[in-house]
Amino acid sequence: MTSQTGPLAWLVLALGALAGGLGGVRWVRVAQREHYLPGSVLRFAGRWWRCSPSNGLLGVLGLAGLAGAQPLPPLGLVAVLAGGVGPVGLSLRGRSAPLAWTRRARTLAGLSGALGALGLALAGLFGAPALGGAAVALGSPVLVELGLRLTAPVERRLLQRHVDRAASRLRRVRPQVVAITGSYGKTTTKGYVAHLVAGARSVVASPASFNNRAGLARAINEQLAPGTEVFVAEMGTYGPGEIASLCSWVPPDVAMITAIGPVHLERMGSEERILAAKSEILVRAPQVVLAVDDPRLAAVAARCAEEGKTVWWASGGGSGASLGDPERRVLARRTSEGLEVLVGGERLAAGLTLNAQPSNVACAVAAALALGVPAGVVAERLPGLPVATHRLAPATGPEGLVIVDDTYNSNPAGAKAALEVLAAQGGPGSRRAVVSPGMVEMGPRQAPENRAFAKVAAEIADAVVVVGRTNRRALVAGVRDALEAGRRCELVVVADRSAAVAWVRQHLGPGDVVLYENDLPDHYP
Repeated sequence: MTSQTGPLAWLVLALGALAGGLGGVRWVRVAQREHYLPGSVLRFAGRWWRCSPSNGLLGVLGLAGLAGAQPLPPLGLVAVLAGGVGPVGLSLRGRSAPLAWTRRARTLAGLSGALGALGLALAGLFGAPALGGAAVALGSPVLVELGLRLTAPVERRLLQRHVDRAASRLRRVRPQVVAITGSYGKTTTKGYVAHLVAGARSVVASPASFNNRAGLARAINEQLAPGTEVFVAEMGTYGPGEIASLCSWVPPDVAMITAIGPVHLERMGSEERILAAKSEILVRAPQVVLAVDDPRLAAVAARCAEEGKTVWWASGGGSGASLGDPERRVLARRTSEGLEVLVGGERLAAGLTLNAQPSNVACAVAAALALGVPAGVVAERLPGLPVATHRLAPATGPEGLVIVDDTYNSNPAGAKAALEVLAAQGGPGSRRAVVSPGMVEMGPRQAPENRAFAKVAAEIADAVVVVGRTNRRALVAGVRDALEAGRRCELVVVADRSAAVAWVRQHLGPGDVVLYENDLPDHYP
């Protein structure tokens, strides 16, 4: 018996099977958190193995062990150890984003495990058990990724039954549909629209961020009751054609784009592609609402008007305030007395003490008016616009600490607005702190945008707490930019959100202010 097929080699195979199984569970959790999108597991595997020197070294040792496992089975143990332990920091069950053993997760885990078992069997059959064990231990993300791609067609067919049932229900109930998309602001604006419309019509809005094919089908099947007059649907996209597909069975009567920005730039490649993908929502709609302070959306609005669509020009007081048909021009702007809303140049409401983005308010008002809600009803309901959970909501804690919660935000425009809110909070002697893991999914713009955000944060706050490793380098660089310019700000680096909260409790007290800007689930490094 040679060393390649001796007892130690078979031990490597057995331990590799165990390590691969544990690793598979971790990567199934990542797949679940990333909506089972093909490519997501390998993308996150790359992030984790590169996120720290220790993980990088562990990965190199694992690859070296894999390369030497066949001639020298003891080296296979190195690969097995690396695959079982690493990447360090990616937990088995998760804390902020635990794995839920749904039917789809079980299917993916089962198929990935079967692929690994097949690989081990073939390795044993061809006299390379140590190599097989090392490969399965290190290759668990590859196996889960392969499982994702193999199950995708089946999952699409299974989901189609729910989609068909939802489409049938929509045809029976026949509500007017408001479809909302945007790089940011869509969830908040959806809540505003539902609130304004509820003063005159029976309305249902898709819950939380149920903005993809599965989420909208579930929302319709579970919540769209007979007699519903308006359905407000949030629509998200990770690529071209997705929103067009949604609109094929949820055809909008009113379509809205709230904003275009670098969110999901990593997947989409450019803001031009993001604009094109978001604009699919407008194709079937006879009425459209566009946030025209963005010149790109102003140009889209002009094209829609040329095509004969009824266009509502919504502005938050920026460059689009005077564009478009005066009768369908909705302007929300801040004045010394509060938020003011004008429609067609006539004041609809004034002195509103709302902690809301004016552009989102303008879009929501336009959508309500497009549905025929009387202007008087809209005006009456504006002061009660809901505050979206975890979206720029200041509150005073039981110990007197003012908390600005913007943990569901991950875009430059929203981060800038959050810093403005932070600057307005507190009084003389108050300490201000920013806690953030930074912004993600912005491709080549991610590092410079996070660096710029951290620099401004350090100019406003007395302390900036950098959470995790995903954007650590860029955020630290931004704070140091402010320090070099003469700003006095404490830089704190912590491993995770729990450590950041502990720092806040230890160092801030009554009257102080903390901004929690974005919060990444723990499947991010």
